[in-house]
Amino acid sequence: MTDALKNLSFRTLFDAAVEAKLLVDDTGRIALANPAAQLLFGYSEDELCEITVEMLMPARYREQHQHYRALFLNNPDKRAMGNGKALAALHCDGTEMILDISLSPIKTQRQLYILIAFIVTDQRLKTEEALRASEERLRLAKQAASLGIFDCDCENKIIYWDAQMRRLWGEESNESVTYDEFLPMIHPEDRAARKAAYNHAIDPTGNGEFSAEFRVIHPRSGIEHWISTIGRVHFEAGHARRLVGVAQDITEKKNLQKKLQDQRNEIESLFKHQVAERTASAIAHELNQPLTAISAYSEVVLQALANQEIDFDKVKKALEGCVEQAQRAGRSLHELLAFLQKGEIKTEQLNLNSIINESLSMARDDGYEEFHQVLNLQQDLPDVQANRTQILKVLVNLIKNAAEAMLIAGAPISTITISVQTLAETNMALVIVQDNGPGLDKDMAKRIFEPFFSTKPNGIGMGLAISRALIETNGGQLWVDPDATQGAKFHFTLPYAS
Repeated sequence: MTDALKNLSFRTLFDAAVEAKLLVDDTGRIALANPAAQLLFGYSEDELCEITVEMLMPARYREQHQHYRALFLNNPDKRAMGNGKALAALHCDGTEMILDISLSPIKTQRQLYILIAFIVTDQRLKTEEALRASEERLRLAKQAASLGIFDCDCENKIIYWDAQMRRLWGEESNESVTYDEFLPMIHPEDRAARKAAYNHAIDPTGNGEFSAEFRVIHPRSGIEHWISTIGRVHFEAGHARRLVGVAQDITEKKNLQKKLQDQRNEIESLFKHQVAERTASAIAHELNQPLTAISAYSEVVLQALANQEIDFDKVKKALEGCVEQAQRAGRSLHELLAFLQKGEIKTEQLNLNSIINESLSMARDDGYEEFHQVLNLQQDLPDVQANRTQILKVLVNLIKNAAEAMLIAGAPISTITISVQTLAETNMALVIVQDNGPGLDKDMAKRIFEPFFSTKPNGIGMGLAISRALIETNGGQLWVDPDATQGAKFHFTLPYAS
């Protein structure tokens, strides 16, 4: 190995150098130029060997350089030029380049040569300036948004955080914290949701994005703060190595949302009470006469059956009256519902994926946010033809029902999955909304769309009945899967616009 290296020529090593290099004699004439130097200055080696090194400098420096060259030749030693200042050189097209230059004397038996090495610094200077500008923008953004920055070592379970992060968590000293120290500061009710978001982010089959909102408890005062965090996981060889992100205190936003939600709940409760009262009054009015008639006919039948001799014609007539009045009651109820839903339905072409995302945002804005969403949407989905407001109402109602059912059941990690499929044979879109709550038994599944039937303690049992009517008004169908193995699973269809 050593013998082989001894046989390497100067020219071989000279040409293999990554840095641009010139070999110049004591008169300043270029004797050799390696490929990197030819690329840097834009000349061939033959062209470079016909000029002096001063010709590669801006004209304003050439005379001065001859003086410095003479001083160097009087005391040749290895040195850097410029005393720390960047020097200028000329490309063949006349543009100037900022370079770092170092000199190394090489003495032969006949002559002194100078080996000149060039390192381009203008790009480095631009990069450094851009980095400084970027850091300043980041600092101003952090200051304006009160952002804290964290860097999690996913393997060693250590979190490195800046001063703002430590203030958000109530810690003002250590620049790092272990997971065992970090997790107890998170509100117990929010730990499962945050863990689910973290596990989703470190899954190598995903996109590595981390997003979570949760409460932290100050270790000394016990005061709760809402924190919003976003970040991205960095993977190596299919394993999560680091999670880098930012955090922000959103307590004021959450308090305002809660205040607005309380106001909306109060208004909605009053509205529901009035609607229920008027609906019940209207139904009672419509059903009063047929029920009275059914009662009278039933008394006639009972009296006839009490006699020893039964007048079968009279009993038959009374029973026929019961049937007629029962059918009248049914027609009256259907006419009432049709009246409540009357009005021309205006439909439009809708992007179903956008409507689903909007409904999720509306549900969360209404305070239904304690769930993890999983979306299995179709890309390039054709538009459906439907009424925007009515479809939003149906989706929001299904999402709220799912969230409430999971909350009542105490699901450890509440998850709502919304899927979209295409029924090619009917040119319809199929939407599936499924939760991981307690689900519905066979009897509930049969009665779930009946008016005034509810599985919720304070429900009036009209939401799903109205939702089914709205979907049917838009040309689709709404039903529940009675054989769902996990949670409740609702399906509805809508026609495509084309």
